[in-house]
Amino acid sequence: MAAAERRAFAHKINRTVAAEVRKQVSRERSGSPHSSRRSSGSLGVPLTEVIEPLDFEDVLLSRPPDAEPGPLRDLAEFPADDLELLLQPRECRTTEPGTPEDGKLDAQVRAAVEMYTEDWIIAHRRYQHLSAAFSPITTETQRERQKGLTRQVFEQDTSGDERSGPEDSDDPRHSSGSLDDTPRSSGASGIFDLRNLAADSLLPSLLERTAPEDVDRRNEALRRQHRPRALLALYPAPDEDEAVERCSRPEPPREHFGQRILVKCLSLKFEIEIEPIFGILALYDVREKKKISENFYFDLNSDSVKGLLRAHGTHPAISTLARSAIFSVTYPSPDIFLVIKLEKVLQQGDISECCEPYMVMKEVDTAKNKEKLEKLRLAAEQFCTRLGRYRMPFAWTAVHLANIVSSAGQTDRDSDSEGERRPAWTDRRRRGPQDRTSGGDDTCSFSSFRPATLTVTNFFKQAAERLSDEDLFKFLADMRRPSSLLRRLRPVTAQLKIDISPAPENPHFCLSPELLHVKPYPDPRGRPTKEILEFPAREVYAPHTSYRNLLYVYPHCLNFSSRQGSVRNLAVRVQYMAGEDPSQALPVIFGKSSCSEFTREAFTPVVYHNKSPEFYEEFKLRLPACVTENHHLLFTFYHVSCQPRPGTALETPVGFTWIPLLQHGRLRTGPFCLPVSVDQLPPSYSVLTPDVALPGMRWVDGHKGVFSVELTAVSSVHPQDPHLDKFFTLVHVLEEGAFPFRLKDTVLSEGTVEQELRASLAALRLASPQPLVAFSHHVLDKLVHLVVRPPIIGGQIVNLGRGAFEAMAHVVSLVHRSLEAAQDARGHCPLLAAYVHYAFRLPGTEPNFPSGAPPVTVQAATLARGPGRPASLYLARSKSISSSNPDLAVAPGSVDDEVSRILASKLLHEELALQWVVSGSAVRETVLQHAWFFFQLMVKSMALHLLLGQRLDTPRKLRFPGRFLDDIAALVGSVGLEVITRVYKDAELAERLNASLAFFLSDLLSLADRGFVFSLVRAHYKQVATRLQSAPNPALLLTLRMDFTRILCSHEHYVTLNLPCCPLSPPASPSPSVSSTTSQSSTFSSQAPDPKVTSMFELSGPFRQQHFLAGLLLTELALALEPEAEGASLLHKKAISAVHSLLCGHDADPRYTEAAVKARVAELYLPLLSLARDTLPRLHDFAEGPGQRSRLASMLDSDTEGEGDIGGTINPSVAMAIAGGPLAPGSRASISQGPVAASRSGCPLSAESSRTLLVCVLWVLKNAEPALLQRWAADLALPQLGRLLDLLYLCLAAFEYKGKKAFERINSLTFKKSLDMKARLEEAILGTIGARQEMVRRSRERSPFGNQENVRWRKSITHWRQTSDRVDKTKDEMEHEALVDGNLATEASLVVLDTLEIIVQTVMLSEARESVLGAVLKVVLYSLGSAQSALFLQHGLATQRALVSKFPELLFEEDTELCADLCLRLLRHCGSRISTIRTHASASLYLLMRQNFEIGNNFARVKMQVTMSLSSLVGTTQSFSEEHLRRSLKTILTYAEEDVGLRDSTFSEQVQDLMFNLHMILTDTVKMKEHQEDPEMLIDLMYRIARGYQGSPDLRLTWLQNMAGKHAELGNHAEAAQCMVHAAALVAEYLALLEDSRYLPVGCVSFQNISSNVLEESAISDDILSPDEEGFCSGKHFTELGLMGLLEQAAAYFTMGGLYEAVNEVYKTLIPILEAHRDYKKLAAVHGKLQEAFTKIMHQSSGWERVFGTYFRVGFYGARFGDLDEQEFVYKEPSITKLAEISHRLEEFYTERFGEDVVEIVKDSNPVDKTKLDPQKAYIQITYVEPHFDTYELKDRVTYFDRNYGLRTFLFCTPFTPDGRAHGDLPEQHKRKTLLSTDHAFPYIKTRIRVCHREETVLTPVEVAIEDMQKKTRELAFATEQDPPDAKMLQMVLQGSVGPTVNQGPLEVAQVFLAEIPEDPKLFRHHNKLRLCFKDFCKKCEDALRKNKALIGPDQKEYHRELERNYCRLREALQPLLTQRLPQLLAPPTAGLRNSLNRASFRKADL
Repeated sequence: MAAAERRAFAHKINRTVAAEVRKQVSRERSGSPHSSRRSSGSLGVPLTEVIEPLDFEDVLLSRPPDAEPGPLRDLAEFPADDLELLLQPRECRTTEPGTPEDGKLDAQVRAAVEMYTEDWIIAHRRYQHLSAAFSPITTETQRERQKGLTRQVFEQDTSGDERSGPEDSDDPRHSSGSLDDTPRSSGASGIFDLRNLAADSLLPSLLERTAPEDVDRRNEALRRQHRPRALLALYPAPDEDEAVERCSRPEPPREHFGQRILVKCLSLKFEIEIEPIFGILALYDVREKKKISENFYFDLNSDSVKGLLRAHGTHPAISTLARSAIFSVTYPSPDIFLVIKLEKVLQQGDISECCEPYMVMKEVDTAKNKEKLEKLRLAAEQFCTRLGRYRMPFAWTAVHLANIVSSAGQTDRDSDSEGERRPAWTDRRRRGPQDRTSGGDDTCSFSSFRPATLTVTNFFKQAAERLSDEDLFKFLADMRRPSSLLRRLRPVTAQLKIDISPAPENPHFCLSPELLHVKPYPDPRGRPTKEILEFPAREVYAPHTSYRNLLYVYPHCLNFSSRQGSVRNLAVRVQYMAGEDPSQALPVIFGKSSCSEFTREAFTPVVYHNKSPEFYEEFKLRLPACVTENHHLLFTFYHVSCQPRPGTALETPVGFTWIPLLQHGRLRTGPFCLPVSVDQLPPSYSVLTPDVALPGMRWVDGHKGVFSVELTAVSSVHPQDPHLDKFFTLVHVLEEGAFPFRLKDTVLSEGTVEQELRASLAALRLASPQPLVAFSHHVLDKLVHLVVRPPIIGGQIVNLGRGAFEAMAHVVSLVHRSLEAAQDARGHCPLLAAYVHYAFRLPGTEPNFPSGAPPVTVQAATLARGPGRPASLYLARSKSISSSNPDLAVAPGSVDDEVSRILASKLLHEELALQWVVSGSAVRETVLQHAWFFFQLMVKSMALHLLLGQRLDTPRKLRFPGRFLDDIAALVGSVGLEVITRVYKDAELAERLNASLAFFLSDLLSLADRGFVFSLVRAHYKQVATRLQSAPNPALLLTLRMDFTRILCSHEHYVTLNLPCCPLSPPASPSPSVSSTTSQSSTFSSQAPDPKVTSMFELSGPFRQQHFLAGLLLTELALALEPEAEGASLLHKKAISAVHSLLCGHDADPRYTEAAVKARVAELYLPLLSLARDTLPRLHDFAEGPGQRSRLASMLDSDTEGEGDIGGTINPSVAMAIAGGPLAPGSRASISQGPVAASRSGCPLSAESSRTLLVCVLWVLKNAEPALLQRWAADLALPQLGRLLDLLYLCLAAFEYKGKKAFERINSLTFKKSLDMKARLEEAILGTIGARQEMVRRSRERSPFGNQENVRWRKSITHWRQTSDRVDKTKDEMEHEALVDGNLATEASLVVLDTLEIIVQTVMLSEARESVLGAVLKVVLYSLGSAQSALFLQHGLATQRALVSKFPELLFEEDTELCADLCLRLLRHCGSRISTIRTHASASLYLLMRQNFEIGNNFARVKMQVTMSLSSLVGTTQSFSEEHLRRSLKTILTYAEEDVGLRDSTFSEQVQDLMFNLHMILTDTVKMKEHQEDPEMLIDLMYRIARGYQGSPDLRLTWLQNMAGKHAELGNHAEAAQCMVHAAALVAEYLALLEDSRYLPVGCVSFQNISSNVLEESAISDDILSPDEEGFCSGKHFTELGLMGLLEQAAAYFTMGGLYEAVNEVYKTLIPILEAHRDYKKLAAVHGKLQEAFTKIMHQSSGWERVFGTYFRVGFYGARFGDLDEQEFVYKEPSITKLAEISHRLEEFYTERFGEDVVEIVKDSNPVDKTKLDPQKAYIQITYVEPHFDTYELKDRVTYFDRNYGLRTFLFCTPFTPDGRAHGDLPEQHKRKTLLSTDHAFPYIKTRIRVCHREETVLTPVEVAIEDMQKKTRELAFATEQDPPDAKMLQMVLQGSVGPTVNQGPLEVAQVFLAEIPEDPKLFRHHNKLRLCFKDFCKKCEDALRKNKALIGPDQKEYHRELERNYCRLREALQPLLTQRLPQLLAPPTAGLRNSLNRASFRKADL
């Protein structure tokens, strides 16, 4: 047999693949479940290899079903009801079925009827909806699950709301206190204030001494309350782009409709009403030249007019009374017209005559025309009576639909006014063409427009010779032109009112085109609306879903011009004849309006006196179900006599013709041109066609075709395609077995039918697409039938499997191609998907549910026969089957047993698999393109096979035969290979194939042996792995493999498939109970790690073997995260997204809500923890500190383990971070990272991927069983544990709450700066950087040059990415986002806290616990430092208290920063606006003090740290609330008073002292708050506070750093640098006291070169400071490393400020220290920086490029200023500040403070007279001043920098005249010079310095003149000597010197002062000096001219000559004046004169 051969052939092809899989499967099956796991060596399988999974079915069999307790039992195996058969009743639109009831249906009709009435049969997986594929987690579902979240309270969100503190309420403008107050002055009152405050509520059990275990237990219980179940519901939904597994169930097949519009005809009114008028509506598409709907007939006549037709009327059927119609338009376009034609009863006269009265008479003239009207009425009545059954064309018009649709929005057209709506063309003109936005289909949508009521007023009369559709299309095209010909015609005036609107969704009272009632049809008596059948303008591809069988007849024209006799008024009668007898006319012609529903005959309208009329008629017929050879259409032609003449009949038949409807079994349609017989037709004419000229018959025009007619069928029974027709005919012939059979011209016998059938199968690919798609369900059903049930011809079975398979492939391909546009995202054709899902069934099986009583059919017997024989195949029929019901199978014995055996073995899935495997290359290509279809078909076939054969109880291994599984294995192998080979050629196809294959395997998991499926997956993986080694671009393949894995993992029973319930290795003891592990027996490292636990947390062999799918997924992730992975960022995203999506699914899955179950699920993901831990270095660093990646891991380094010194000395990486270096130097950091160090090079993860990975890690930590985590932590080595803590640290940073404001601001890039300063105070303090160092980091970030990477937009905020496409979110959306984000932040932090507690439990007893606990505490501290909700903080603080109480030595024994950081955090929370936070923070702070006290009887360390922290806090945080902090201080006092245990000690007094001290600092802050807006005043205050701490170096240092931070924020880099220099000097003083190191600075003195101000730091001396006192100078800055850090920062600030020379001075101090430390790396960096600095100095030598600052003298006058009154300051402003700017700034600032009209700016610089000022006002005098140097100073101050650094003296000049004006004539022009000296040299640690000394000099007019001339001469000299020369500048200066027109120029000066010798001998010297100046001036002019001559070009020659002439004139004029001699010039000078210019005339004006 052919099948057997082919089977052998199949085996040959794929023996290797299939056999290999079989062998492997059998090997797995035969071995015991343990044997495969014997070797623990499987741990060592590399990740790139897929490990062999356990045999799933065997493992399940080996476990007793009740091995698991309650809820876990459901995880062990798929539920019993997993697969079920659903019968979904087919939706029928109409209340009646509409299928024919005639008994004798032929096979084709019967098959169609069956097909359209069968229920859908669905193989349903009951739990599939729980898979991510069908219920994906989207933003919407997340939003749904986020409902009901509680709002978390955050400090930063409350800051704006509760600003009602007492100190905020007084007027902010009140004057500031005196500047000279010392910081301590407010002491006494402060104590008093504090006593009177109310405390916050106390924590009740705080003072009790409870056992630590109980405390822990209580804390844990509290932490567990009210936690959200699903963590991932708080995180944005997984990325939609990655969701390859997304599918949706296809829509069931439905009847096709386009966009539907409802047209209601309301009224038709003519000027005269004399006769009935009938209307016809239809749609026409002008562009396609096609009528696109059938006709709708309406009748709006009044009853009286209808009465005229009584003689002809039967009672009208209600269906013919419809006045509204629903049109469907599939292809809306602007070219569609609604054409309205009107007809009237035939009467004598042509159309024009009949229209005349309508055009002439007007309604208003009714009375005048009474007689005429009467006459017309009488005539009309006669015609109606006589010719009532005939019609004639009357008039027509058209409405352009596009205008209705597009203008519906613009005008309100519901009025009935006459001119409201002209026909379409007038309408066009009114709107003008430019109103149309754009042409083309896109502008038209008929589905949504505003309903319109139209009044059509103009009709055109029909022209007898232009009735055809061609003419109509010409008219319509013409109508659209502005100059339409139709305009010239005289219209028939009438009023037709119609409503046009979009059709409602489910209209009531609707009739289908077959006149069936469409649901809902509430009352059969209601006037119906008709659905009008559409004839779409282009092909519509949709399968038929209901029975429809209509025929349309269109007579076009008739040519009787050669016919003799009286043939003028021609009517054509149409009849549908079932035979030749006249009585056999069937009533199948649809009636029109107001008549019966169906008629037996119908007539065309008559055109008067026309021998060759044209027709526009459409006859609609209902085809009988069985059309036979005798059925034909009979056309009879009548001459109708319009005038009643005696003896003439009303109608005379003048011709006959006919069309037989069947030809060779096919329905005849299309155009015909028929000859017409003159005589009556002879008998038996109907078997022939009229084309056959029968003898003895007379024909019109000699048997030529004279009658043109067209037939169109709309049928879901007749395909009207030759190939389909032939195929169906053959199949039905075989079913009937009716041989011989005639097909076209051949007669088929049993012998030839097989060959014809094969040919027909091959020819199916030639069928035209539209009918093929329409009949696709039929074709596919028949093909399946042929495969499964090969026909028996002559007792032989004909195996058509191959042909049918190929035909199926081609059909599928054609259908796909036709519907290209409708494909879904996965490239599936929805029509085919719907076929498989709903319509496909196994032939001959009726679904029969075992539970119900079996239906009483013979088939049921075969169904119930059990698994021995598949129910889907009952025997083929032999000839004895009764012809009336061929479905009745005959008893099975009637065909020989051999045949039945073979028959029974054909199962569709087996046959498909076989045919696919053996298919030839051409077919295989087609099948591959649509592999998904065949896969789905196989899966459904398998499912039906199991369901209908009741095989679901069979063990899975026995469900399908081995050879079928072989074929599947071969198939999967070959398709997998195609994926791999095509990925580079045709990526799109590879992607589709890959997904199809994955879905197929996923489906198989629900049906077949799961172990077998896993082996297929593994085989596929191996194939991919082999290819990967040689692949040019592995990322592509990896992407596909990841998609493959993701689809597999989206199976709804994914968890069960991973065998979650079996312990990982053969269980030695029952699974560890929680109680045994919590007893803390794990000793962390004393016993060997438990391999069982370890392998659960690693991607170990056992893990991957048992949790096969989870192993694959996590392996993909691990490989993607490997540093060497290519295309990494894409793969990261894909792999992480896959895990995230799965976890989201678990969170949303109702099956896993119980904690125990979820813990089991979480076990599948435990390796994620190690994975993330190892990827740590490449995760995005959300904490953003320098070098913080391995913060904690490096602490737990192997070489510190034994010493237990976390911070005994400062860890080098800490120091480096202080100094601002990128990474820790030396070996320590790298040792800790071990293997990871290398991986740093790998591709870093994006912020988004990192965040998602971290949220997955948190999910595992949240849901895994704590006991398990604890055992795992116990086995970790120290560096690993450190990295785990780092990971937790990163989690805290990644999910930190951003604040509501951030959500509002997120669109702007200011986000970086805007995170509230409080929240950023120490974003990255921990691990390497102390809180107080933080400001510097921030300032460095802010600087334009600083840490560049920090300035970039923080990607970590991509949290909002999904919704950020729409920037303008509503307020509610932002509220909601903030709410969710707050909950996420809280939950993430709580999970971290839970984990930390677990780690603490684990390490309690280990020897390395110090180092670990230190690290844990750092994470806790970080969590307390970031922006957290009140809820978290109370738990976090509880944990912190427990930690400190259990391990006090952590904080108090070592010299550590931890204490400082903790104090800072606690204080910050003590100042919180939220009372619960304050309550917990003050409790923690109190306990901290108590703990410290109990250790050493004083708590100096905590005192010191708290005081420093407060100072630091006060200095840097604007939003700090001292009112709330005071309450916390009071609370702490209260605790101290109530603490019974310490009553007898000094503790409570010490607490009191500390509280009052803090209170005092706070009082200072109030002042600082007042001056928040006044930077100068603020800095002054900070300066004063710092000065107050002269005796306490730590605090002074803190405040210096605060000031540096503030300066940096304001951009004053030089000042910030000075603060750092002062700080360094302070530290140097301290270090000098400690030890005498040669390389260290000696103290302040060493810093003098940097700034002369530094000496004030030398106040520290031995009497103040004893270096060894507890708590003093304990900060990390008071070390050499600290000093280096401060110097580095000073240098950095100097560089930013452009003071490169100072950078050098700083490094001079630093280099010796570095040399002593042999730190060459650092030295290299320093010298590099020096080189940069010096290079910059060289390039900017002239100084123009570096502008250092501008100085102003500012004086304050008026009592309003308080302690500023009468004070004078020099202000340093940024470079190039104009006087107007500073003046405006100060004026604005003080106006805001004091109110309008109080502040006045004094406009001059004269001395201010206090008596003349208004005491109510505040005066400010601002003068520009310049630095002044004595001559001796200038010798040293050579460079531009020198002249701008270290400035103490400033000068300004004021011109005046004796009479008080500022300026006058030369002789009276005086000048006052004022010199100011300041307290300190600029730049200093503040930007304004008080003036301490002032001198004034007055210059006489001649002295003023001398100064002016000297200045001019200097300018000339500068311009002349400039190098390179600048001609422009030179000419400018020359022009100013020698130009003739200069007012008060040199000449005038000479004439005024040198014309005559002064009388007063005292002035001789001045006179002489001036003369010398002029001589010098002339000389310089000459030099300048000489230089200019050399520079100019020829074009400037003339200009130069002019200059020379001017110079000569000037010299001549000056000559006489300069030659005079002074008489006493040679006399010895008197002492008084000598000093006159220097000091004699100075009047001292000291302040």
